[in-house]
Amino acid sequence: MPIREGLQIQEPWEVLSRSEDAHAWREFRDRFAGDPDDFRARDYSEFVTFLPYVRRFLYGEGKGRGGTPGTESPLKVFRRTDVAKVRMGFPDGGVAELDVAHVDLCFFYDLDVVILIVELFANDLPLARVQDAMFRFGRAYPNYWTDNRGGHCLVFAEWLGADGAVLARSDYEQREKYLAHVGRYRSVRFASHWTFLLRPLIPEHSDETGPIRYRQIEYSRMPLLAYLALDDARQLTRADFIRIGLVTGAGDSATLPYSERYVRDFEDRYCYDQYWSPERSGRPGTRFIACGHAFAMVGDAGEPFFTDADAGLLGQFRHQYFLLFLIPHIHKATLLMLSDRMVDALNRLDIADAESVRRFKRTIRQLLEIFLRFTHRYWFHEVSDQPQAKELYRMTEQALGTDALFDETRTEIADMSAYLEADTLRRQANTVVRLTVVTAFGLIGTVATGFLGMNLFSLAELSTLEKNLVFVAVFIPVTVLTLYTIVKSKRLSDFLEALSDERLPTKAKLASLADVWRQSPRPARAEAPPRVGRRLRLPGTE
Repeated sequence: MPIREGLQIQEPWEVLSRSEDAHAWREFRDRFAGDPDDFRARDYSEFVTFLPYVRRFLYGEGKGRGGTPGTESPLKVFRRTDVAKVRMGFPDGGVAELDVAHVDLCFFYDLDVVILIVELFANDLPLARVQDAMFRFGRAYPNYWTDNRGGHCLVFAEWLGADGAVLARSDYEQREKYLAHVGRYRSVRFASHWTFLLRPLIPEHSDETGPIRYRQIEYSRMPLLAYLALDDARQLTRADFIRIGLVTGAGDSATLPYSERYVRDFEDRYCYDQYWSPERSGRPGTRFIACGHAFAMVGDAGEPFFTDADAGLLGQFRHQYFLLFLIPHIHKATLLMLSDRMVDALNRLDIADAESVRRFKRTIRQLLEIFLRFTHRYWFHEVSDQPQAKELYRMTEQALGTDALFDETRTEIADMSAYLEADTLRRQANTVVRLTVVTAFGLIGTVATGFLGMNLFSLAELSTLEKNLVFVAVFIPVTVLTLYTIVKSKRLSDFLEALSDERLPTKAKLASLADVWRQSPRPARAEAPPRVGRRLRLPGTE
């Protein structure tokens, strides 16, 4: 949410930088912004994956020849290091602890969007436990409750410090708190362990105080990337792959999570199998699955290239593929943010209040400027010429529907901007008409009072007092007549139009002149515009 009203570029990361003593977030400078001697081959491999204009977005640009100044990346990353592990409790009574690689906040210059990134890892976990963790962990709030337990959520989630102390615990089971929050604010309440991570950022609809407030713009289920190295990837069934790729939770490997008809095109639609060959001898290779809200990489733990954290696929997953997945979600989040801002502007509009109308116009024009800058700085249809990266980016982008969302948002903003421009032109046209009417009728007074500058009357011999009295005697009636003409300018313009119409009879022209002084009916009181939203009433309900 805006920190300072009226400013387009809010820079919330500056607030975090200035208040480091009050929270655990610290600005993170990667190797692209650090010492060149620390630059590694893996960083180079990541860099050359992307096209030049995407590199400028991700990494900024160094100084050119002749000392040309460089540019910083529009990504602003903050990291906290106090969280070492997460303990997960599952409905079957099982508990698992996963290590936390890092917890980051990604801000984007000129975009009021923040993305929380949490990277977890573990070894020697059963496949069913991994599937359950993927399905249940990334839930911002419960969608329902069963036996005082949040539906589709973990029984509990705890952030642990390096010493094993519990830093925060989830509260999915406290149903009354979630119900009361929605009843009071008409907004969902986020689970306590997620709000703990984000502080000093606090929810917009909250009694807490903090320097930065945020609101939700997407679904409660967080986007997910998963890297799975299995003892024998060839043992996975089609049902297992569907559960992993669509993140449906654990289940029988012999039973599909959905109907056969629903998943009949699963492989063609979501799988990238250029390097997946389970029928060949030796290692089966790697399967990539991208469905928009999730991206999974599945391979054999015994394949050295697959598990190499530096030059292999594990290193690429944590860097290149993470960025390939992040960029479309930045696009979607920004477009949803702009749409949300337009709805908020419409809800705040009161057409009976001139100041409210002016604020609305300023907001819409600012949104148009932000959208144009987003289009030129962040919007990409292609990010790489490498076939694999290019195809996986396309699959994620299509699954998220960002192209359609972009066109819809652009149309909405363009329509609103066109309306404002038309309204401005209409007001300017009315002003020109009024000035034209005043000029036309003022011509009469100009000619009539022109005798003061002629020799029709000898006024040169009058005293100074008498000359001033003559001036006032002419000035006051002319001023009153001019102001009165402005007041009646709209009706007088209608009379002039009727007077110039040769098809109208003299009686109609006189009637138009009489309309100038006819009493107009009292205008109806303007009502406040309805709030944006929809209500559905089902038959038989109240």
